Amino acid sequence: MQEFDLIVVGTGSGNAIPAELADWRVALVERDVFGGTCLNRGCIPSKMLVHVADMAAQARDAGRFGVEAHVASVDWPAIVRRVFGRIDPIAAGGEDYRANRCPNVSVFRGTARLVEPKVVEVAGERLTAPQVLLAAGARPTPLEVPGLDRVPWHTSDTIMRMEGLPERLVVFGGGYIAAELGHVFGSLGVDVTFVLRGPVMLSGEDGDVSALVTEAYGRRHRLVTSARDLRVEELEGRTVVAGVGSDGPFTAPADVVLVAVGRTSNGDELGAAAVGIATDGGRVLTDSCLQASVPGVWALGDLTNTEQLKHLANAEARVAFHNIAAAGRAGDVASLSPASLRRIDRTLVPHAIFGHPQVASVGLRERDVLAAGVPYVSTIKSFGDTAWGWALEDTTSACKLIAHAESRLLLGAHIVGPQASTLIQPLIQGMRFGQTVDALAREVWYIHPAPTEVVENALLAL
Repeated sequence: MQEFDLIVVGTGSGNAIPAELADWRVALVERDVFGGTCLNRGCIPSKMLVHVADMAAQARDAGRFGVEAHVASVDWPAIVRRVFGRIDPIAAGGEDYRANRCPNVSVFRGTARLVEPKVVEVAGERLTAPQVLLAAGARPTPLEVPGLDRVPWHTSDTIMRMEGLPERLVVFGGGYIAAELGHVFGSLGVDVTFVLRGPVMLSGEDGDVSALVTEAYGRRHRLVTSARDLRVEELEGRTVVAGVGSDGPFTAPADVVLVAVGRTSNGDELGAAAVGIATDGGRVLTDSCLQASVPGVWALGDLTNTEQLKHLANAEARVAFHNIAAAGRAGDVASLSPASLRRIDRTLVPHAIFGHPQVASVGLRERDVLAAGVPYVSTIKSFGDTAWGWALEDTTSACKLIAHAESRLLLGAHIVGPQASTLIQPLIQGMRFGQTVDALAREVWYIHPAPTEVVENALLAL
């Protein structure tokens, strides 16, 4: 058995080993490419593809503005080469750096399995350390559909590297992955059908956001809502997805299927529960210091949090590595004072969805506020009420704000429309630093006629 000061499982945010551990003996375990989901098959390649899709969508929509434009052709192989020609060398370089230029780090390739809470088996070898950091991420949630093997099908892990564009794509799911990738392929000329288990797209968002996005996607694509009894079959010589939706029985031709019904934390594949580490459906449970139920075992990222966001995983990595360093090589967690530990605060974690339209959100949804019985006021302001909205001929985008009726603090912010992921940033900061909606509205100048005027209008309305 090989002994180390620290074992890290996963090279996404878990690879952010700080300089203060440069003299520690670290075992770094990875079963796939270095860099984790975000770099290789998640937020970075998908956003590079979204940018291409946005360009194509803008060209197709240019006629509304008096500009004659069209998409003459789409060279999908060239698009894929551009995206992964940038990404793959970064992943390879990260592995080379850790394996060959960090003398204190030993890289182990293979699937990690916990034999004991602080003993990891990988590729027939056993590793042990006083402290273990689990950062093994998540994987696409499977979907059992009879006959699915009749048609080429993908998850978000594989579809971005398809060799060519299909004529028709059926997407199982209506969450953020489905929305983004459906936008990509639909904007590049693929006929996309979304098959949803529920009644709306992005059901986890505020209700008004879900309604706006569902309406927008319904104008561009076919939506089958409240779908059940799904199957893939041959009908009149073609492959179709069939079932029953809110409007009755349906069939949808499918050259390719994308299964995008969520992601499952990899704690079960690590065998965490079997060695006494508390889990919930594969998710490794931790306290706010990111320590698991076994002292000296830590977890971060998609393996433990429910939001599964890269910016959150990066913040958790800073917290976890600080606490690991504080415990020292001996992993003496019991002797640490509470003041020496850092904690993660997930109360105001923002997120964005880069579909068409874009969505950004932070804080509570209106249904959360209602369930909590909190006195509140809310407003929805249209982009179309601002000069920038006039320029865009925008009739659908909106900013929704929810504030406490008494304290005047902002409880939730939800934006649907162009640049939503940027427009929400001043609201995130205002909430974090405890500014009232009155201060945010009147003590800050908003440039006219910039996109942020929609935020100003919503704040003034409160």
